[in-house]
Formats: sequence, structure tokens, C-alpha cells
Amino acid sequence: MTHAEAAARIAQLSKEINHHNQLYYQESRIEISDYEFDQLLEELVRLEREYPDLLFPDSPSQRVGGTITKEFKTVEHEYRMLSLGNTYTTEELIAFDERVMKGLGHKNYEYFCEMKFDGVAISLVYENGQLVRAVTRGDGTKGDDVTANVKTIRNIPLKIRAANVPAKFEVRGEIFLPLKEFMKINAEREAEGEALMANPRNAASGTLKMQDSSVVAKRRLNCYFYQLLGENIGVTKHDEAIHLIESWGFNVSPTYKKVNSISEVLDYIEDWKDKRYGLPLDTDGVVLKINDYDQREELGFTAKIPRWAIAYKYKAESAETELLSITYQVGRTGAITPVANLAPVSLAGTTVKRASLHNANEIERLGIHEGDFVFVEKGGEIIPKITGVNEKRRRPHAHAIRYISTCPECGSQLVRKEGEAKHYCPNAVSCPPQVLGRIEHFVSKRAMDIDSLGTERIRALIDQGFIRTYADIYELDTKQSELLGLEMSQDQYEREVSGLLYISLEKALFALTESISFKQIQDFLLETTHLPLKDRLRAFQAQIRAWKKKVPSNVGMVDLLIHNLSQHADLMKVEDYVPVAVVLEIFLGRRTDFEKILEASKKHGTVHMILLELDLDLPSELNERIKKLKANTFQEGVISNMMEGIFASKEQPFEKVLFALGIRNIGENTAQLLARHFGSIEKLQEASSEQLLEINGVGETLVQSIREFFAQPEHLDSIARLKSHGLKFEIEQRESTQLGNALAGKRILASGKLQNFKRDEIVDFVQAHGGQYISSVSKNLDFIIEGEEMGPSKKEKAQKLGVPLISEEEFLKMVNG
Repeated sequence: MTHAEAAARIAQLSKEINHHNQLYYQESRIEISDYEFDQLLEELVRLEREYPDLLFPDSPSQRVGGTITKEFKTVEHEYRMLSLGNTYTTEELIAFDERVMKGLGHKNYEYFCEMKFDGVAISLVYENGQLVRAVTRGDGTKGDDVTANVKTIRNIPLKIRAANVPAKFEVRGEIFLPLKEFMKINAEREAEGEALMANPRNAASGTLKMQDSSVVAKRRLNCYFYQLLGENIGVTKHDEAIHLIESWGFNVSPTYKKVNSISEVLDYIEDWKDKRYGLPLDTDGVVLKINDYDQREELGFTAKIPRWAIAYKYKAESAETELLSITYQVGRTGAITPVANLAPVSLAGTTVKRASLHNANEIERLGIHEGDFVFVEKGGEIIPKITGVNEKRRRPHAHAIRYISTCPECGSQLVRKEGEAKHYCPNAVSCPPQVLGRIEHFVSKRAMDIDSLGTERIRALIDQGFIRTYADIYELDTKQSELLGLEMSQDQYEREVSGLLYISLEKALFALTESISFKQIQDFLLETTHLPLKDRLRAFQAQIRAWKKKVPSNVGMVDLLIHNLSQHADLMKVEDYVPVAVVLEIFLGRRTDFEKILEASKKHGTVHMILLELDLDLPSELNERIKKLKANTFQEGVISNMMEGIFASKEQPFEKVLFALGIRNIGENTAQLLARHFGSIEKLQEASSEQLLEINGVGETLVQSIREFFAQPEHLDSIARLKSHGLKFEIEQRESTQLGNALAGKRILASGKLQNFKRDEIVDFVQAHGGQYISSVSKNLDFIIEGEEMGPSKKEKAQKLGVPLISEEEFLKMVNG
């Protein structure tokens, strides 16, 4: 490729990447996959490395980060970043308006309204159109310089190309983590067994202060801008300033509006009361500001806040509803989370049926009793939470809720570490949700990439005893005939704290009736979600009559369900679900005792497994009716597809296999680093703590994780079995290009940050010139290449051993002559 061709291609790639960034961040839509986007970016980075004179400061490649910041410099704001006064009532807003009118002496003023976002305030300074500094709010007078991290946020302009841009100006905004990105990160952290982030605001704040800007780049932070500052910026009103920064390419929230009176402000507040839930981030109120800058100056400030602006906070919406029951969910790391099942109630624009109770301390603090009426709010406007109990409505002799002592999934005795709020199931080896988490991670795209083994299939294989460890996956080919006919999905089931199995109401009604489609039942239940269960079933009977679908038999079957539910009213209620045993009794009541059905439904996770235990000889017509309770089953095509994916995964390289093993705190990048450094699983296992700690990025916590992993016999057994099935546990030897013998016989180590080499590149370079790269400080070294920020302890050890330290420049002269 010629220089001119490279320039043209770089320009084209930059245009395409900027276009896709605009779609994603400003318009919330995509035209290509993440993989295709990354391919474009990788090509751009490669070309800019080959032609460094074509790398411009505003290139999209500058968004990928890479800067390591040990500490953030404190910078003073040129203009103070003030906080606003808060108000919660219409009366207080009207009083604020009266103060404005009194201060100006007339009513001739406008308000600028915009939503108040829950993010991290940021100040950006531009000089000659170029972003030169990004500073957090801090204490309002000074904040932290986070420029390297902010440059990775893809909708923040690095250079303004518009005409008539002031020589220097400042814009302010709110950096936030979009809700969908927050959910995605938490899902990934849960899969890795890491602690979940509390809320998007904290996640955005923590991300902005990360030391590695390349990690910040992957978080997909976003920013809404709301203020322009500077000398001679050419505008006299706030709405003019907002339109101006929009034209310069800054991302402004589309929620703003200019109004002429306080009554129009109140209309704006009411208009966004429910609409705000459709925004891509949290918002808890509205900011109103006087639009005219001269009028702002006339009104002035108090000691802490401006007299020309105020924030109105929406009240956290609350509702009262009945607590039906509590179920306990087991996370992939074994953490137990109690969930309250509630009578449906409308809250913040959605119907709430469940709320998290967090832990045993929270249940005790609230003093919850069985059947209580509780108050529910949306915490952070996302997750419903119980905030209190209406003790006046408590039933006589109601029992206080007692936290479970055994795991609802495997029966193990729960443990609670000192100082921790959560209970944990210690049975990491065979507790189904924990096994599921490990295996989901193992087969994921970033690990072994077995896409034919999705969550539903894995869960079905675990619950029905086919796999317990990831090594079992490679033995499924010997059990193909047994897989045929297994239930593939268990989403229609729920398990109550006693172990009793429940099935979704829609599945129950689908199996009990004839000539009514599953979608018709779904639609009907969606429309009647507000009704109590018995009223819903009666309404469904009325709907059957209206549809004129086999009225006598269908209405009769629903009658049987109502009767059986009342007969077994002592069983716990779970919203939108009914006990499997109650439904099966309708089909099997003449052939076996209810108690046998009930016991089997406490032991097994599917209708299929319950029927296998009951071992009844059923007529084909009845089998067909009961089959409607089941989800899809494993068929020959599915099984064949799974086997192909499992076989292909054996070609994954060692670093992928190492990541797939799920060693706590070893992420994708760390797995690559360890695999390349040690070369094989045996050398990693044998590595001393000192050898591990010498690797840049490895700390005491990770060393402890590695030690704990290899100390467990079941992990060593799994590795041995995976090896026997042909998985790769050592780096494949690459053909090394011999470039010379200048380093022949030399034993060399590089420490600290090098200017011309990455970590793996210096190893290859030393070997290509005949040298031997040594991974730790020892007296056998001929010399150490001293890079920037070499660790003081490593340097002190080298000096004690008398190992020479040379600069990177001296090293290159040695090689190149």
C-alpha cells in the first residue's frame, strides 16, 4: 500500500467508525456488530502504526485508551462548579419563581428546563478547538484531571472543526453509564464470580477513576452536555449556547425545553414524570434555569448556590401490596438472595411482582412477617425494594420470617463469613446454579466458544445429571441416545423455599385446555395481570365461553384447577405460578396418590423427571396432554449440533482454555499474560509466589486465587480429564524468525515500561537475536533493561545481586551496533 492509498484508507475508516459511533451514542441504534466494528478499528490502528505521520489527535483510534495513570493530578477550576438547591413540592417551586420575580422586579423572563441526570459531573476545556483537559467536579473549586480516560468516551469531541469557535472555552456535562451497559457489565461480573456494581452512577464514577484507560474504553461511557462557559463566546442566552454546542458536535439530551412561565415549568415536570423511565439513564428530577445570562448576573448567588437555578426532585413513587411468599435464589458464586413475591402493583410505570430483600439483615431490620402488607419503592428507579411494613394490617398470629439455613438448590448448610451480609452455599462442586455459572463461563465465546451449548441446554443437562463439571461436556458423545427427549428449557418452572416445584400459569392452562393457542393464553394473562389468581381463572372461563372453544371440557378443566388449588391452599403462593403437583393431580389423580406426586415434585426440576420417578403406564392421549406442560426437548438435530461445537472447541489455544477454567480474578487479558509468560499449565501451577508477583498486573489477590484453585483435587482431576480429551494446555510453539546473534548466550530481563516494545514483543525480540529471556531477577542474569517506573524492590534486589542495569537505548545500540 502506498502512502497515498494508506491516507485514503485511513480517512475512509475514520469516517465509517465516526458514523457508527454517532449511531450508537447519539441515536441508540447500530448497523454492524461489535465484532465488525472492532475489525474496522483494528485495521485503522494497524495502518496508523505503519504510517505514524497519518495519526491525527482526533483519530477514532485515540478512543481505545492505553495510558496508565498511577494518580490523578488535582486541577483548579477556572469557573467554580456550583451545586443547586433542591425542592420537592410545587409550592416550593412557586416560591422560587416569586423570589426570581422580586429579584428582577418584573415577569419578563424565561426558564430553560432539562432533566436532572444521575451521573458524574465533568468539565472539559478546549483550546484552539482541541480538548486539552477534563476535570471532575471535586469540591467545586478543584477536581481530578481525568483527561486520558475521558478521551476514550466516544461521543466526546477530541477536536472541534466548526467555524468561529472561540480560542478557549469550557463545556460541562454529566458522564453516565447507560442502563443497558450497566446490566451487561453486571451480567459479565456475575459470570466471573465478581461482586456486582451497586448502581450505574457509582459504576460511572468508579470507571472514570480507573488507572488503565484501555479498560475505561471498553465500558462505553456516555455523556450529556448542558453548559458552555468562556469569554466572548458570542451568545447571551442559555438556549443559544445549547444550540451552539449541539452544532459543534456535543451530545445534548433531547429532553430540554424553553418555557415562558412557572406554570409551563410545572407542565414540563408532569410531562416527564412517566416519560423519564424510557431514557437510557437514571434521572431523579428536573433542573430549571433562568435563560438570559444578564438576568442571571442580576440575580447573583448565595454563599453556595445560584439564585437563578433550582432542581426539582421527583418523589420516590411508593405503593402498598401484599407479600405472598419469599423465594431464595442461589447465584453463580453461591450467594443467596431472598426475593419477595408480591401481589401485582403498579409502580413507576410498570407492574411490580417481585422485590429484592438483599440479605438476612434486611429481613430482620424490616421485621417482616408472613402475609404482611409492605411498602415498595423503586430503588435508583430500577430495582424495586421493600422499604417498610404496614404493621396495622398484620394478620393475628402471623409468624416472623425466618431466614433459611440450607441451600434451596442442593440442601447444603449455608455459611456466613464474619463481617459479610450475605449467606453462601459452600457446595461449589455440585450446587446446580454454581455449576451452571462455571460451565456457562467455560463455553462462552471468549473462552471455549461452544455456542451450541446455551444456558437452557446447560441447565437441563445439569439438572438431569448429565454434567457436573466442564470435563463432563467432552463425554456427552457417549450418551447421545440418553439425551434424546430431555426437556431443553426450564424457564416455565420456579422452585419455592421448601423445594416444591411450580409451573407457569400459562403452561398449566395450555396443557389443561384444547384448541386454544399458547399465544392466546399469554395475551389473556397479560391483560389480567392485576387480578388475583382465582378471579383470573374465572375470567379465563368467561373468555373460553366468548371464544366458543370446547366450552364444556375446557371450562371443566379450569374448574378442576380452581378446586385443587383451594384443596391445597396450605401450599405457598408464587405469583404467576401454580404447584406442578396440583396440575399433575388433575391428570394422574386416579392412578396414584397426591402425596407421591407432591414428594416427586420436591425432588425433581422437570415434569419429565417427575414422571420417570412415578413410573406410570399412561395412555398415549394422556401423555400428549401432559407433554404440553413441557418445554422443547432435545432432538437429533440439536444433539448433533452440540457434538460438532464440542469437538471444534478442542482447537482453542491455551490462553482461551486457561481463561475458561474460571480461576477467580483471572480475566481474559490476565489469562493471555500468564499463558505467554509460563507457556504451560504445569509451569503456572509450579510457579512460586515471587515468580507470579514479578509479572506486571499480578497482585497478592490473584496469587491467592491461583493457589486456592490448584489446591483443590477436583480441579486437578478436571484438568487431567480435559487433557485426555485433547484440549490444549500449553502454548503452541511459533516459528521464531532469527534476526541475528548479537545477544547469543545472554540472559536478559526487562522491567518497567519500555518505549519500543510491549511485554510479549521484548521476549520475541531477545529470542530472535539469540538471547534467552529470563522472567525473574536472579544472579544468573547478564543484565536488566531498565524501563520507566521499574519497581523499587526489583531494582534493589538487582543491585544487591550485582546485576547490571542498562537503558533501553543502550540495549538497542548493543543489538544494532
